[in-house]
Amino acid sequence: MKKALSLLLVFMLLVSLMVGCSKPAEPTGDTAGGTEEKGNDFPTMTLRMSTTTAETSPWTKGAQKFAELVSERTDGKVTINVFPNEQLSNGNQPGGIEQLQNGVTDLSYHSTIIYSVLDPKYSVISMPWILPNNDEVDAALNGAPGEAIKQLTREKGIEPLAFGENGFRQVTNSKKAISSPQDMGGMKIRIPAMQMYTDLYKALGADPTVMNFAEVFTALQQGAIDGQENPLAIIVSSNLYEVQDYISLWNYSYDALILGMNKAKFDSLSPALQEVILEAAKEASAYQVQLNREEEAKNLQLLKDKGMTVTEFTDAEIEVFREKVAPVYEKYEDIIGKDLMDMFR
Repeated sequence: MKKALSLLLVFMLLVSLMVGCSKPAEPTGDTAGGTEEKGNDFPTMTLRMSTTTAETSPWTKGAQKFAELVSERTDGKVTINVFPNEQLSNGNQPGGIEQLQNGVTDLSYHSTIIYSVLDPKYSVISMPWILPNNDEVDAALNGAPGEAIKQLTREKGIEPLAFGENGFRQVTNSKKAISSPQDMGGMKIRIPAMQMYTDLYKALGADPTVMNFAEVFTALQQGAIDGQENPLAIIVSSNLYEVQDYISLWNYSYDALILGMNKAKFDSLSPALQEVILEAAKEASAYQVQLNREEEAKNLQLLKDKGMTVTEFTDAEIEVFREKVAPVYEKYEDIIGKDLMDMFR
């Protein structure tokens, strides 16, 4: 009996050891508790990104850099197709932002000037001479003022990934050199759809005309308008020197870009993919800003070579323009809010 019991115990021990050896190994590392999104484990998706300007502009080159970085860091799983010249909105810049809000497009580079259609608070960045140079621009957008604009953007259903740059805006025309406010009297100047610009140009005695950017070249060519205002990079990449004779370098208004993503889309992504997109956006936007600034001198020389007459200003001459637009500050302090305005001053 004892011998039989001993044999039974040995048999049970052998069975136990065999079962133990055949048990599957516990998952470890990337496979534990589910699949981590690393490398080839990112989901395959295609996103659409809109820009307003031509393929050759720093604006669109920055978007293309962003697309390249995201593709590289997801092993080609996430593709971003870039559509320049506001193709997706048929040239309608405010419509492009609405598409981003509604999820018709996933990403965009849009100017804060166009964002002011959603909320006039965005006008603060472009108030006349509020940000007079690149050092003050960088300090503002990388600090508390920039964070205030980002929070405002999230409230509109858009996740602000990074700030880009369209740059300081200059005015061009086909009539005469502008060296004082009196020279602008009655001049029909195309402006983007921002009420602050309408008020500003009226204060300077001009006749401001809101028009989609896609229509500007033809309108200048046909004489429907006398002039327009834009940063040098846009003037060059859009060949506006072909239909304009004079440019005044007055750096009157800074134009920031927001690399934005539909917030619902962004929030639906895993934290790992969100991090990839955020880091790529920051790097691409830093590249875009650097490219824009490096091309300033080259663009100005090109305009001179194309025969444009360039007018530059002393601080005293700029002060005359600033005095003329003082009522604009008084009006927009109430609209934008004194606290936000003071953050940028």
